[in-house]
Amino acid sequence: MQQSSRDQAGEHKTIRPRFEGAGFRRVRAKASLPTDLTDPATLRVNTDILDLRDFYASRLGEIAVRSLAYSLAPVWKPIHDERLVGLGYAVPYLERLTGDADRTLCFMPAAQGAVNWPFGRPSLVALVHPPELPLGDASVDRILMVHALEFAENPGEMLSEAWRVLAPGGRIVLVLPNRRGVWARFEHTPFGSGRPWSRGQATSLLRETMFTPSGFSDALHFPPFRRAAGLRVAGGFERVGRRFWPLFCGAIIIEATKLVYRGIPVTTRERQRLRAIRPVLVPQGAPAPALNREPLDAGPGDPMS
Repeated sequence: MQQSSRDQAGEHKTIRPRFEGAGFRRVRAKASLPTDLTDPATLRVNTDILDLRDFYASRLGEIAVRSLAYSLAPVWKPIHDERLVGLGYAVPYLERLTGDADRTLCFMPAAQGAVNWPFGRPSLVALVHPPELPLGDASVDRILMVHALEFAENPGEMLSEAWRVLAPGGRIVLVLPNRRGVWARFEHTPFGSGRPWSRGQATSLLRETMFTPSGFSDALHFPPFRRAAGLRVAGGFERVGRRFWPLFCGAIIIEATKLVYRGIPVTTRERQRLRAIRPVLVPQGAPAPALNREPLDAGPGDPMS
């Protein structure tokens, strides 16, 4: 019997149990996880696209979508003919929220994978690198992030990119696993993977990236039951939980508005590397020839003589 762990250098090592008499006890390796939200070493396990699809196709996933859609209603203010982008895995929610949208796109991170959507029609899904979205500046009106920010290597960079593509006054809606919630402690749901957030942490990061939080909501107040008997009483748990234990919800929802004025962010090495690859068809100005500046002949009274 072996237990796999990770040492301080990041390498996998095997820890064997010590046998004592008829029984044995496991030797557990203690590791301290970094608490900095921007540290790339922070624990984050991307959920595979097939696991996401299977979860939302299950009975538990259907109840979760209803709970989240009900909680999204207070913060989802209608925008006529809006340009809407879903980032992460927002397919189950975009199907319910695209009534007033003029154009809808669904971007899925490359580390997660992608599926076609909508089904039976031309796909509106693109596989992207979240820090470099294939959109122009101020080109969309609203962004819905679901199963995205908790898996980001640099959450601040992802929000800064969202700020770039949002139009002035555009809105961003975040659906995040709650750090205090029960759902973050069970791995059979997508809300149990990645980095959970508290409302204070998400609000602080939004303000640092020049967003103004304007609406809050919460969802998933029932435990993530696996058995059918538990799922039958999930609705009752949801109604009671909204009233008596909202702090322990499974997901927090935050809406924020883009501020028009902000400082110029420092360009990272990764952005410099990506932008250094220029398309062949981009015209480049020819370098100007150097001027031949030869010194003039010095006269007899010139101090250079």
